Amino acid sequence: MSGQTIFITGASSGFGAACARIFAVPGNRLILTSRRVDPLIKLQEELSGVCDVQIIPLDVRDREAVQGAVEALPEPFRNIDVLLNNAGLALGLEPAHQVNLDDWDAMVDTNIKGLMYCTRIILPGMVARNRGHIVNISSTAGAWPYPGGNVYGGSKAFVTQFSRNLRCDLLGTKVRVTCIQPGMAETEFSAVRFKGDQEMAAKVYEGTEALTAGDIAETVAWVINRPAHVNVNTLEMMSIDQAWGPFAIHREQP
Repeated sequence: MSGQTIFITGASSGFGAACARIFAVPGNRLILTSRRVDPLIKLQEELSGVCDVQIIPLDVRDREAVQGAVEALPEPFRNIDVLLNNAGLALGLEPAHQVNLDDWDAMVDTNIKGLMYCTRIILPGMVARNRGHIVNISSTAGAWPYPGGNVYGGSKAFVTQFSRNLRCDLLGTKVRVTCIQPGMAETEFSAVRFKGDQEMAAKVYEGTEALTAGDIAETVAWVINRPAHVNVNTLEMMSIDQAWGPFAIHREQP
């Protein structure tokens, strides 16, 4: 995996930070983006002794900011080999008729629009060089519904289908596209979903051995390191403590 330029969104924590650490090998160049600056600075300080690291405070929901950030990259970082579309979030678990519309907007703008903007702005360079790999982080929620999943699940279903359609558009090029669909993973995800309520977040993982950010990072690394003629289209993964439930049936009480 040495000698590659890797652009990671949502790199300040969780999957993104774990991927940055696993990709930090001599010869690589990392471009780490996030809305939160302080964790990016700490990550840069941690990894700069191993490889070249460029950090960009970036809100992927801002199309002009994404374009400006990519266009302003220093020369050694401009030929991006891997785009990891990792930035994303879930907010709330309310049923659709009670949800806060601002939460829906935030999920659509980040999980869908942010991923589209980064892809559209970085992809032309990959096609021109006839090499590259786009790895999109979706979720099992994009395939399997659950109460309160509404727009989060819908946004991740978009990521999965968008990835498939990208493969169709890129047929005949050497640019690869992979969609990874993790299940329950213990990161800051639930704390964000419940807006900082650590007690509620802890209950999500209580009594389980959930996936870790490192598990996802190792999977991303494995996908990227397949031979150039191999494209892993979609990869779904869960903790052994998670599976699909039975059909839900509501019965009127006599």
